[in-house]
Amino acid sequence: MSKRIVILTGGGDVPGLNAVIKQVTYRGCSMDYEVIGVRRGWEGLTHLNLEDADSKARYVLPLTPLNTRTIDRTGGTFLHSSRTNPAKMKSIPDHLKGVEFPKKEIVKEGQTIVTFDMTKYVLQNLEKLGADTVIAIGGDDTLSYARRLHDEGVKVIAIPKTMDNDVQHTEYCIGFSTAITRADSAIQRQRTTVGSHERIGVFRIFGRDAGYTALYTAYITNIRCAIPEFRFDIDKMIELLVKDKRNNPSNYSLVLLSEGAEWEGYETVHYGEADAYGHRKKMNVGDVFAQEVKKRAKEETIVSDLTYDLRSGDPDFTDKMVACTFGNMAMDALAEAKSGMMTGIVKGCFELVEIPDPKLGPRKIDLATMYNTERYRPNYANKRGLPIFLSRA
Repeated sequence: MSKRIVILTGGGDVPGLNAVIKQVTYRGCSMDYEVIGVRRGWEGLTHLNLEDADSKARYVLPLTPLNTRTIDRTGGTFLHSSRTNPAKMKSIPDHLKGVEFPKKEIVKEGQTIVTFDMTKYVLQNLEKLGADTVIAIGGDDTLSYARRLHDEGVKVIAIPKTMDNDVQHTEYCIGFSTAITRADSAIQRQRTTVGSHERIGVFRIFGRDAGYTALYTAYITNIRCAIPEFRFDIDKMIELLVKDKRNNPSNYSLVLLSEGAEWEGYETVHYGEADAYGHRKKMNVGDVFAQEVKKRAKEETIVSDLTYDLRSGDPDFTDKMVACTFGNMAMDALAEAKSGMMTGIVKGCFELVEIPDPKLGPRKIDLATMYNTERYRPNYANKRGLPIFLSRA
């Protein structure tokens, strides 16, 4: 009897996910595994009712070389995604009403939030699916639950993906290169508009807790940036931008802000309901900063949000290569009966590492080597001997 692999993608989509799914499917089938795709990430295992044909059709998709043959030619995720956290469900699916699950109550901002841990049901579904190994593709949130399953005794191999590039134990996550490539292209195009109107261009980019997308985009576009790891002096930043503008023959300047960037005296404003991992939406720091520029320096701005477009469309070469390699590494690990491991890049080389402990939080920028806190720019010096992505896991 063939063994079974269950594969899923969670969190935000990025280019390259389909290349992983295809590689796992092709290698798995060649190794006499059945490959079962679970749709909509961890939701597929919390909401799946295997006694209901409609539910099974919605959440379970057997994968073959035939139905995955062309999926690597596009971005997104063939298996779809969600931000479900089975350990912190806010509601129980209808078909499980009346079933008791461990409950937790948290008082936050004057409100009592009740969550349910549905892990026992996830384990039941994996057993009914005949899963020998789970391959989970996601960022630190998705992989935190992959770590939980490993701790529960499930064989798990993890693959890191996130535009933020902030998963611990690896120097690179699928989706990062394409995001930087797209951000570079967008900024270079918008120079014409910002320059035509002789303004200060303010770009906001993903990066809730870590500034990799902002820092690396600023590195290749040679503009100033603000990152979550360093609270800057707003008057000094505005003074530098005005000076850049005056020294530019085209009379404009540019700055890039991570969504989680803050300056002295300003704290990020959150709004809306928290997602399954406790994250609320952030007020657009670019808009707030632009208002301060106008108030303090009497300069006009153009604000541009570099967000979802960066994760859309086809992967670039780097992301496709890393995705293909990570997929094959996961199958190598599976063949060696490993569990609790994650594919990664360490010191510029492909490696298997331990799935990060969620308590570690996101990987952060090393300010001492990577960011010039006086000039609010990337540090361009002393790169000799560093791995290709300029930081160490």
